[in-house]
Amino acid sequence: MKKVYKAHILFTKEKDRFEVYENGYIAVEDGIVKGVASNLSDLDAADAEVVDFGNRLLIPAMNDMHVHAPQVHNQGVAMDLELLPWLQNYTFPEEAKYADVSYAERMYRRFLHTQWLFGTMRSVVFGTVHTASTRKLMQLYQDAGMGALVGKVAMNRNCPDNLSEDVEAYVEGQESLIAEANSSLFTLHSSLPPLVRPIITPRFVPSCTPELLKACGELAEKYQLPVQSHLSENTSEIAWVQELEPESESYGDAYNRYGLFGQTPTIMAHCVWTHGQELELMKRNGVMVAHCPTSNFNIASGMAPIRTFLDEGLHIGLGSDISGGHDLNMFRMLVYAIQVSKMQYQQDHSKAFLTLSEAFWLATKSAGSFFGKVGSFEPGYEFDALVIDDSVLYPDEYSLQHRLERFVYVGDDRQILHRFCRGQEIKEPKLS
Repeated sequence: MKKVYKAHILFTKEKDRFEVYENGYIAVEDGIVKGVASNLSDLDAADAEVVDFGNRLLIPAMNDMHVHAPQVHNQGVAMDLELLPWLQNYTFPEEAKYADVSYAERMYRRFLHTQWLFGTMRSVVFGTVHTASTRKLMQLYQDAGMGALVGKVAMNRNCPDNLSEDVEAYVEGQESLIAEANSSLFTLHSSLPPLVRPIITPRFVPSCTPELLKACGELAEKYQLPVQSHLSENTSEIAWVQELEPESESYGDAYNRYGLFGQTPTIMAHCVWTHGQELELMKRNGVMVAHCPTSNFNIASGMAPIRTFLDEGLHIGLGSDISGGHDLNMFRMLVYAIQVSKMQYQQDHSKAFLTLSEAFWLATKSAGSFFGKVGSFEPGYEFDALVIDDSVLYPDEYSLQHRLERFVYVGDDRQILHRFCRGQEIKEPKLS
């Protein structure tokens, strides 16, 4: 059935400007945007139900392009450590608890509920090595109606024994999740890919032997699945990769040699120290960057050169990266990304800092492209949307664009009245 939503509509078709429809209309049918117009008569909507949201903002929903769901319990903990000791002393012990599916379900429900609160309707997610708990996370996303690429993590070296899984066991568990995802259990819409799908997830090169990396690449190619991992986050990590993969020309090339760097859609988190040959390889292979500003600060990794990446034409999205990052609110990630770029601007005035429209575009249309036609209100895009009631922020004193900016900087989840994913309104997920 076709519906038409009336509201103040804002989205970023291009990164350098907002499309703004004051008291505009958007027609949606079977979860797909059919058109946006200033006048109802300009839409083919004679038989449509019209839903009037009044003096509220209607914007694309948020996408979190890099997040560790099992680290939700450690959110905001051990923020005074760098990456490698943080992993060993806090992250790995917490992830080991996910051998218990009941514990996993309790924590994953908390995680999804928080994502829902903040209007994140699509995510690229790390699970753990545990097949059963990863299956539970996929099922919870499915039940919630929220989109996700969910990764069963591959690790078999430089990690605790209780988080190490040999190659054969990893492949068996991963293929069982792939088979289930391809079944009707996870298929909601016959003409579109499933909302919830697996993603091949080697944790990072230091945690995977060459044999395991090879198996991950072969699975990605065999099943044409996307890939996610970490890249050039920390200088100590990069030096470690050079020791482990001496034949590789860069950290990125270490993935590339195993078919894990753009041979299928690939997203790499951080890329703080990416430059030179690695940057050129990312461009050639179409690898997306997941920029995680709070994590890069908290773990003392550095500042990713996002303006350079934009100027070079790389695909970029934003990630919360809890619990390296401390915040699941993707609107705050827009702010942090802008602030990081302003700090870089102070070091090099030739690198302009991000504008609000650019950061918003990164979080919506640019990020959404990893899922297909997601993140915009152009015809043919899936209708992922949020309805914002900013009445407590004195909206009548501001233009529509300034109202959105004010919400991004000082608003909170209480102002998000409605959340849509692929045209369906998403109700509050159960915490138990």
